[in-house]
Amino acid sequence: MGQAPLNYAPITVPPNEKDGEMSEVRYEMPTTAEAAVALLAIATGPAKVLSGGTDLIIQMRSGQHTPTLLVDVKNIAEMTSVSADKNGGYLVGAAVACMRLTEDAAFAQTWPGVIDAVNLVGSVQVRGRATVGGNVCNASPAADSVPAMIAAGAIANILGPDGRRTVPVEQIAAGPGKTSLAKGEMVTSFVLPPRAPRSGDAYLRFTPRSEMDIAVVGVGINLTLDENGVCTHARVSLGAVAARALLVPAAAAALIGTRVDAAALEKLAAAASAAAQPIDDKRGTKAFRIKVSGVLAKRAAIIALDRAMGKN
Repeated sequence: MGQAPLNYAPITVPPNEKDGEMSEVRYEMPTTAEAAVALLAIATGPAKVLSGGTDLIIQMRSGQHTPTLLVDVKNIAEMTSVSADKNGGYLVGAAVACMRLTEDAAFAQTWPGVIDAVNLVGSVQVRGRATVGGNVCNASPAADSVPAMIAAGAIANILGPDGRRTVPVEQIAAGPGKTSLAKGEMVTSFVLPPRAPRSGDAYLRFTPRSEMDIAVVGVGINLTLDENGVCTHARVSLGAVAARALLVPAAAAALIGTRVDAAALEKLAAAASAAAQPIDDKRGTKAFRIKVSGVLAKRAAIIALDRAMGKN
């Protein structure tokens, strides 16, 4: 892929809680995705992509991550733009700030469920810097944007030393804090498909607090109706109830071929609860999370249905 231009600018990271030692980190801000990947590929120590940094900087301060190289991608045009194609699909750069996405009126009208989720990422101040790409690649099981992007059928564009490839968003996370990306690879953008008529999506989460908290359960649902109001397509995703966000085909199947009536919603709830694989922790018990998965799935489906019918 060629040698990247080096603009060496060392920065010093404050002492972390583990060892109290100062560490030096090389910082690069390339202007092309190819140059960024070249830097990542030749790194001899731990390397990290710096997109928004709202998770990474905290992780560095705590000693969770101790990179020797930071590659800042905020100056790469293809990673910081949002564009619609002639068919109504969207290309969203992985380094697009959450607030930039929510302020795109056309995108918000097309994918309100994705906006539901993006609007729950941290505070207003955090959303001004945080990115969907960072939210996905941080690989937190409780990330809000991930179930919504999975439900939307989003595809990740990945660039690495061996070229470009694409994978569904649900295949990015491999487990808590781990991704399927190989050395030198990074997500450059996401493709959201064109919307069929009478389509709607929604994302809901449960948290102990109304704001500034992470999901105990998150549910993203995307569906399409035919001219008679029958569901012809659906995708359902659960977050915070497994080691990574789940695509749940059985829950989608409960809606397809129905008018998303009470009986279908009950089957949806049962399928969502059956798919949940949570743990017990101080934020919620396993039994509680399983129950809430079904409840939120029904509520999210109703919102998505109303949107598909043009009610909100």
